[in-house]
Amino acid sequence: MKPPYQPDPLGSDFGQLALPQPPDYEGPVQAVLVRYLPQPTAPASGAVGCVHGFNDYFFQREMAAQYVAHGYHFFALDLRKYGRALLPQQRPNNERDLRDYDADLDAALTEIRAAGHPRIVLSGHSTGGLIAALYAARHPASFAALVLNSPFLALNQPWLRRRVAAPLAGAVGRMLPNLPLPAGLPDTYGQSLHQAYRGEWDYNLAWKPNHVFPVNTGWLGAILRGQRQVRHGLKLPLPRAGAARRAQRRGRQWREEFRRADIVLNVADIRRLAPRLGPHVTLHALPDAVHDVFLSVPTVRAAAYEKLFDWLAQLG
Repeated sequence: MKPPYQPDPLGSDFGQLALPQPPDYEGPVQAVLVRYLPQPTAPASGAVGCVHGFNDYFFQREMAAQYVAHGYHFFALDLRKYGRALLPQQRPNNERDLRDYDADLDAALTEIRAAGHPRIVLSGHSTGGLIAALYAARHPASFAALVLNSPFLALNQPWLRRRVAAPLAGAVGRMLPNLPLPAGLPDTYGQSLHQAYRGEWDYNLAWKPNHVFPVNTGWLGAILRGQRQVRHGLKLPLPRAGAARRAQRRGRQWREEFRRADIVLNVADIRRLAPRLGPHVTLHALPDAVHDVFLSVPTVRAAAYEKLFDWLAQLG
């Protein structure tokens, strides 16, 4: 008999289910499936499974409520070594092959289908968008649609680092995966989000710290190999929606404009590479959105939700 969903830190409207996986080089492994318990009041359109980004976990109560209000049962997955799934002996995000996440997604989708939801929309943000796209390419018949929120399709680094230093470090990662690397992200993005600083959101800073978790050569190599697959073309047959911002900014010192710009990825990269996912891509430009579009200021994320659910409704 399967264990029931357990109470979740997000409150009584949410439950969590541990999904144990075979041990890896750091010992025991698990993913954690989060379920929003309220049911859609409108006729159900299926279920959505959401995958978070790098230095991240699922905490977006508003997103869950939006999907349910539009007829979707809502699930989110904390991948191995992130958030709820992080175990004491593990280093956050320490993975050497993006295919390792397939087991987490397999287990989550099995649970979602067992709950009576054969029609599934897969959604991914940033690194989760890259992981979701690659997984969907290997399982194209498993999903009704793919929703990508600022997918991590390319490194946002100066030319020399991007073309020379990063590939070299990624190649070294096959032999020496634990060599540490700077993550290269300032804490200003976290400052723009969390209510303890300059944002409106409340989340666990131990699971999503402003100074992001360190990375290593093994992780970088896994990311680069995944991005190379995208550049070569995934040929996904299912419909895909991608959200991208118009404004991009960089900087380590706080500026007020960071509330209305992407300071993590290069918007031009997303526009350039999104068509490589397959022939049925719809790219939505959202002025003044931050990296995670659904954490933008209220007017921007309201527009993002409107575009998203209009697009899903057109799929039938």
